[in-house]
Amino acid sequence: MKELLGTGVALVTPFNEDKSVDFEGLARLVNYQIDNGVNYLVVLGTTGEPATLTAEEKEQVKATIIKENNGRLPLVLGIGGNNTMAVAAEIKTTDLTAYTAILSVSPYYNKPTQEGIYQHFKVISEVSSKPIILYNVPGRTGKNMETSTILRLANDFENIVAVKEAAGDIVQAMRIIQHKPADFMVISGDDMIALPMVLAGGAGVISVIGQGLPKDFSEMIQLGLQKKVIEANKLQLKIMDSIDYIFEECNPSGIKALLQKQAICSSNVRLPLVKATEKLEQKLSNFIDNY
Repeated sequence: MKELLGTGVALVTPFNEDKSVDFEGLARLVNYQIDNGVNYLVVLGTTGEPATLTAEEKEQVKATIIKENNGRLPLVLGIGGNNTMAVAAEIKTTDLTAYTAILSVSPYYNKPTQEGIYQHFKVISEVSSKPIILYNVPGRTGKNMETSTILRLANDFENIVAVKEAAGDIVQAMRIIQHKPADFMVISGDDMIALPMVLAGGAGVISVIGQGLPKDFSEMIQLGLQKKVIEANKLQLKIMDSIDYIFEECNPSGIKALLQKQAICSSNVRLPLVKATEKLEQKLSNFIDNY
């Protein structure tokens, strides 16, 4: 799926001071991505704080992004959870017309076996009218989706087209790349090792820092895909510290502090997350000032 090649960004959901959704900020954010060379947008991924949005707010967020994007970039929608039947029902009842694919996280909290993970995605594959990107993020789910499980799903289901691999394990990513079907895509879910994964044969990244530094980050990934290693590494070294900073406290508090510094949206988040500390805001502010 060439639409998923390069840099996708997991958009934040901006909030006003009263914690209501800031739709103007969201529109600004979408245009900032499009104007700076991002390849596709991920709607209601973890970074968008969907866990603390009401059903109505989620619909409004989706509508705002679809309207503002106006068909310019491919859209990927996050639909996942730890209740398989509820996820399947949501996929079946959601209007997916505007989306190229769905991103579905491996079940969290329940800690299923590898067979349980496989069966979960089997159900999702059978109900989805759109291609599926598996999302492996053991730091959030408590369970690594093993290479053998990812490869089994990739081989068994035609509409499972990619994995967002965020185990932070370059060796695991390389094993998936080594044994995957030819057209299956391995997408980095970890900003710090996105370039090494691309150079190893990955298809790109679904990024958090990419929405704060879209021009340089997108260019870095494109250079990586073209195997222009020296030029790509130069950008990686320029960007690296900001990646450390935005994940220092929690995501998306860090990236929202960076976006506030750039006057795109405020740094407000919803509980149980809290805003970045003054110390972190200062680090991010200094980074942008010197960038």
